[in-house]
Amino acid sequence: MATAAHTLISLDNLSPPVRQWVNSVRELTQPRAVHWVEGTEAEAREITAQLLRSGELKALNAEFPGCHLYRSQAAHAKMRELFRGCMRARTLYVIPYCMGPLASPLSRCGVEITDSPYVVLSMLLMTRAGRGALERIAREGSFVRGLHSIGELDPQRRFIMHFPEELAIESYGSGYGGNALLGKKCHALRIASWQARSEGWLAEHMMIVGLENPHGETHYIACAFPSACGKTNLAMLIPPHSMPGWRVHTIGDDIGWLHPGPDGRLWAINPESGYFGVAPGTNPETNRNAYDMIRRDTLFTNVALTADDQPWWEGLPSGKPVIDWQGRPYDPARGPAAHPNSRFTVSARRNPSYSPHAEDARGVPISALVFGGRRREVAPLVYEARDWQHGVLVGASMASETTAAAEGQVGVTRRDPMAMQPFCGYNFGDYWAHWLSVGAKLARPPRIYHVNWFRRDAQGKFLWPGYGENLRVLAWMLERCAGRSGATETAIGNLPRPQDLNTQGLSLAPQALQQLLSVDPALWRKELAEIRDYLGKFGARVPAALLEELSNTEQRLG
Repeated sequence: MATAAHTLISLDNLSPPVRQWVNSVRELTQPRAVHWVEGTEAEAREITAQLLRSGELKALNAEFPGCHLYRSQAAHAKMRELFRGCMRARTLYVIPYCMGPLASPLSRCGVEITDSPYVVLSMLLMTRAGRGALERIAREGSFVRGLHSIGELDPQRRFIMHFPEELAIESYGSGYGGNALLGKKCHALRIASWQARSEGWLAEHMMIVGLENPHGETHYIACAFPSACGKTNLAMLIPPHSMPGWRVHTIGDDIGWLHPGPDGRLWAINPESGYFGVAPGTNPETNRNAYDMIRRDTLFTNVALTADDQPWWEGLPSGKPVIDWQGRPYDPARGPAAHPNSRFTVSARRNPSYSPHAEDARGVPISALVFGGRRREVAPLVYEARDWQHGVLVGASMASETTAAAEGQVGVTRRDPMAMQPFCGYNFGDYWAHWLSVGAKLARPPRIYHVNWFRRDAQGKFLWPGYGENLRVLAWMLERCAGRSGATETAIGNLPRPQDLNTQGLSLAPQALQQLLSVDPALWRKELAEIRDYLGKFGARVPAALLEELSNTEQRLG
């Protein structure tokens, strides 16, 4: 039987379920050693040094202090029999972790067992891992079980299994991303969405950001966008020079856990403590804060390298790749230098716009929820739902149009309710009913909005400049939340009047603004018919209140 190579944590004080589970996994996987993760800086340095010695990590150029490159390999698996004996000659790492601030009643804990030291380093950045989490588990007794092994890296043997009723995850054969960092999407969304339904809160694919106006008032918003709709850029938005006095405070860029508070408001935490961001396309123009924060103490995965060992990916303004993401001399004929899904993992505290309120035990109060999509013409720049019930319909009918020409399906509308299509842990009909039940608990619910930064004119040109200028739209929302701004009531919701948006210093023709704020009844009748067909796929589980709201909107259109 394997012995414990690293056991500074007192096993006498462990929660019996954790100890029993680790012992059962040790018997099954037969590792040469067991390492209980403490979560200390010294431990992270020790594991980093181990990976550097083995060649799995590569230290980057001194201009990127504390940064390393990890190259993943193709990987994959098949549960019980696959796990049997799979950790022979490897170390079994036990990672107790907390999703959310350690002292917060809104947080939830888990334990990931893995044979990948890369996963240990990543989880130390992405979660509150180590002794503090284990002590909380011992007090509470409940935790999510995550079992992971890189297996034999056979592309035909990869399995990532979720068991929501058991609060369990099993992942075999993959050493990369959310398939291996089980606190990420596996726990924080798929398992947590199930937990949230049973406990009366919401686990959502939402960034959380605080917006402070020139008068010192701060409102927090939570936003759900499908991929390629500007979610990360909005989370780290830098106010344009034309809007002096505004400040942005980032709570989280990807996931939000939303709880009804005793004051009748919705309160949110970011369960993560780091960023696992896509590298390609990240540069000083698209996301200055992200670009600045990953220049030290960052773990890069599957990026390319320059001749002097600087990380490189498509979209950077300078540099030349000489080694591709697989460690081969770069040849353009073999595809991009960096993997299209290459990543950076970095502590959230490195973000120049990081808010210390991300560690508040009670979370932050949410003034507005924002849904968004990429639509060429049907959706206006912004509109406000009439109430919570209408807002749930707005989120449930979220859609974007495809952009990948290589797939031959440009402009195809795809529904992605609340941006949770890949992540909801149970039936969407029941999920929408849960949203309605949470809203019923709120005496002071947040307002709900829909945005579309991607509307185009007849020539196919974008009508709205986007990026930092999106703050102008958010400013109108916050003025609405404070009861200080007007709106025009339309069939689909409330839209700002042209005079309600601050367009000072913006090169935007009056006719463009008019088009951005227009609602075409014919397009919307077609849209509502498609929404009705989509909801119909979920049969009798669709809440009657949602169908009633859809009928009300149809009637308003005439």
